[in-house]
Amino acid sequence: MTTVSPISDSQKPLRESAQYLKGVGPARMEKLRKLGIETVEDLLLHFPRSYEDFTDIRPIGGLTAGKLQTVQGEIVEINGKELADGRKVVSVVLSDGKDVLEGAWFNQVYVAARLRYGEHVAFIGKPKRYRGHWQMNNPRIQKLDDAQIQEGIVPVYPLTEDLRREQLRPIIQHGVDQYAHLVPETLPLELLGKRRFPELPRALRDLHFPGTLPAALNARRRFIYQEFLILQVALAIRRRELRDRLRAPILMVTPQIDARIRRLFPFTLTKDQNQAIADICRDLAGARPMQRLLQADVGAGKTAVAVYALLAAVANKHQAILMAPTEVLAQQHWRTLETYLAQSRVRRLLLTGALSSRQRRQALEEIREGRIDLVVGTQALIQNDVQFGRLGLVIIDEQHKFGVHQRARVRRLGIDPHYLVMTATPIPRTVALTVFGDLDTSIMRELPPGRRPVVTRWVPPDLRDQVYERIRGSLREGRQAYVVCPLVEESATLDLKTAVKSFEELQAGPFHEFRLGLLHGGLEDRVKDRVMEQFRRRELDLLVSTVVIEVGVDVPNAVLMIVEHAERFGLSQLHQLRGRISRGVVAGQCFLFADPASEDARERLQVLTRTTDGFELAEHDVRLRGVGEFFGTRQHGLGNFRFGDLLADHDLLKMARQDAIALVAADAGLRKPEHALLRQAVLDRYGKTLDLSEIG
Repeated sequence: MTTVSPISDSQKPLRESAQYLKGVGPARMEKLRKLGIETVEDLLLHFPRSYEDFTDIRPIGGLTAGKLQTVQGEIVEINGKELADGRKVVSVVLSDGKDVLEGAWFNQVYVAARLRYGEHVAFIGKPKRYRGHWQMNNPRIQKLDDAQIQEGIVPVYPLTEDLRREQLRPIIQHGVDQYAHLVPETLPLELLGKRRFPELPRALRDLHFPGTLPAALNARRRFIYQEFLILQVALAIRRRELRDRLRAPILMVTPQIDARIRRLFPFTLTKDQNQAIADICRDLAGARPMQRLLQADVGAGKTAVAVYALLAAVANKHQAILMAPTEVLAQQHWRTLETYLAQSRVRRLLLTGALSSRQRRQALEEIREGRIDLVVGTQALIQNDVQFGRLGLVIIDEQHKFGVHQRARVRRLGIDPHYLVMTATPIPRTVALTVFGDLDTSIMRELPPGRRPVVTRWVPPDLRDQVYERIRGSLREGRQAYVVCPLVEESATLDLKTAVKSFEELQAGPFHEFRLGLLHGGLEDRVKDRVMEQFRRRELDLLVSTVVIEVGVDVPNAVLMIVEHAERFGLSQLHQLRGRISRGVVAGQCFLFADPASEDARERLQVLTRTTDGFELAEHDVRLRGVGEFFGTRQHGLGNFRFGDLLADHDLLKMARQDAIALVAADAGLRKPEHALLRQAVLDRYGKTLDLSEIG
């Protein structure tokens, strides 16, 4: 479990097993483990999911339907009966001297044994009108003569089987009473005062046993803010370290260099492309390493911007690298560069895992001696044996496919280069503030002139034959198409069309007259390259594939796509997939075969057919699927929060970011005594992930 802060000798009891707390023992400890509770500290930080407000005490005549309320009175009637459907119901009538209310419990006959006539109790529940009187179904009961049970604001905890709230609360009460004062205060007092948050022992008490609902919610916000602040301080330190402590080569783009580069493009750049290039040139002209994220919607032309940046570095007598997550995408970038640089003297090289040992040794020697200007490759570029003579610029495409720590590993390649991180997966603001929170951002939405948006249709399974006929007609006219499947092979648990089975069925059936290819991640790289090259050369008419074509594949003649079981994909992934068509002047058509069972899946498909704006889709996607699932941000370790929710608590994330930037600006290494515990918490949580050597 993630701890709030480091533990000194005086806090060792916090690390002890919760089994030895009063009321736990071995059997109940097993139930606590199912909730992720191992230690005393874990118990203290077992967050309530919500709160019930039992302070709204009403006379029966003043009740409001459907709202949680409390009524007090004397039990005047207890009845039990069996309904026609076999259920047993216990009915208890409460009188406050003026009006009556019925409490009804279904299949809970033990309730009657707990109560007696004339007893004064409180019922807590949501009343409704029933046959002319007020009724509460399954209300909670408080005996008014038992002070120990008197409650006002009651936390609702995540529980597990055979562990009830009334069993857990005394355990937490004991833990808070005995150990809350031992949990070290991570947040500086200046921030607690500025944001009006309670100090930690008070916050723990307000979290679990609040006097008022605002006190409970403020304590909850304090812990969420703390979690966000630790991340944002880590990002601010990394950002400052890379900008202020490191020195990168100054790469000036003169009007002459700009003109020479632009002559290589057979098209006019868009306004968004020119703005991104201006941002990059401004960064390259500084002695601090550029740290920029280029977000481009699908088809907005980020590759041209990358080529410009690469050539700007080469024009300044420095080496540049372009790193892609897959062999397929690296090959795609290489072909694009070869097209642009056909008449250029730029010395370039494709470095992937497909090279023989002899070829790789020769390539590494040329790179080390500076005889290569520009290198395109995969993760093979960041192996320990790769050394550069004068590395000036690193461009990482589709960074989220790598893992955040690999940006730090690239620094071992030579002096501190400039960095440009690119993605054609539009990123929601909440995710960008975490996964890419240490980067400046440029955004490209505008499509190049002549590029037409994809027409997307959600097709029910019974119209499959009509779609097949439309695609056959286009293939006969010389066009090409994709069929995308969610799986490669048959699954024992999922009844889905697979790429292999679809390939066989389509080849033998509706597309028997055409040339089909099969592409999936399980194939050897050389086989994948051969299939893609055949498709690119129009030696194949239809390509059956998994999502390996999601990013970077560029075949302008492929203007049709079928996505099988489209409900299985996220919005952003579907947007990426359909971005493989409409790469030329002909508008692409994407057919989503789907029979969604859930409302969320239906909403995803409806949104996708309604808009082609990737940034709008990204916001929808993260709302529907959650931040942790958005393009696998869990792999980064930066989207995993124990307390906070990036969507629900976005205001706290922004607040923490502002405070973190100001804090690090005033105390870059967090060396002041009052920042010592925050510093240690940052290192413990993100030191390795973000390579925070500056404060290590």
